[in-house]
Amino acid sequence: MPIKAIALDIDGTLTNDEKRITPLTRDALLAAQERGIRVILASGRPVQGLRGLADELDLARHHGLLVACNGAVVVDAATDEVLFSQFIDVDTARAVVEHVRGFDVIAWINRGEDLLVEDPYRCMIEHRGAPKNIIKYERDACDLLVREVRDLTAAIDRPVEKILTAGTDTYLQKHWREMAAPFADELSCVFTADFYFEFTARDVHKGRALENALPHAGIDLTDLAAFGDAQNDLTMLKAAAVGVAMGNATDEVKQAADLVTLTNNEDGIAHALEQLLS
Repeated sequence: MPIKAIALDIDGTLTNDEKRITPLTRDALLAAQERGIRVILASGRPVQGLRGLADELDLARHHGLLVACNGAVVVDAATDEVLFSQFIDVDTARAVVEHVRGFDVIAWINRGEDLLVEDPYRCMIEHRGAPKNIIKYERDACDLLVREVRDLTAAIDRPVEKILTAGTDTYLQKHWREMAAPFADELSCVFTADFYFEFTARDVHKGRALENALPHAGIDLTDLAAFGDAQNDLTMLKAAAVGVAMGNATDEVKQAADLVTLTNNEDGIAHALEQLLS
């Protein structure tokens, strides 16, 4: 079966544990694009957080796509044309922020290049028993500017792509159901990392975003291979003709995949593409 497009999760999939694309994986994706195969970056990150990786992979020249905010928005990397979007309305977004104030989490929203947060000095969580400056982590990973606002609820004056909450991994595992409960019928509420729990519009996910955006690029889901490692990648892997789980993926993702490759530290994408494109 010919592959015409490749959709890639970022953290834990495209990038290694140092948050870098390894040379072998980069070369494999550049070679695929030279063969006319479209590359799609699909992440929980905002659009701004995908631009550096898109430049590294030369997506603009090859008209790649950026699926951002876990599927809330899709843009053409060459033109910045929005091919699909589904945001949270103002009243609901404000209600989410007010609700999560009752939990030991840090909430923020993205607006273009800005990360809007009430207190950038309240920035520490624990991850796997070690302290982590989560504001700095997000700022650096997504090339954002931290913008302090007095009241995040009041700052939401237009629909938003998502509301991201960060917290200690063990705490989120205990409390995510309570955090999601009031919005279970209105929003999609998912983990995008064990320290990130986010809220997007109802039925927003990577699979739906690709289903809606790919026809604009002349691509069908039956032409797609998708790579992922985490819960928020499941819909994308199931929607694609070939779903590939990284060797470091969760058991749930591996069970849902058609193929399991090597880990993100072992050039799993490059090894799978050698098999799929031969």
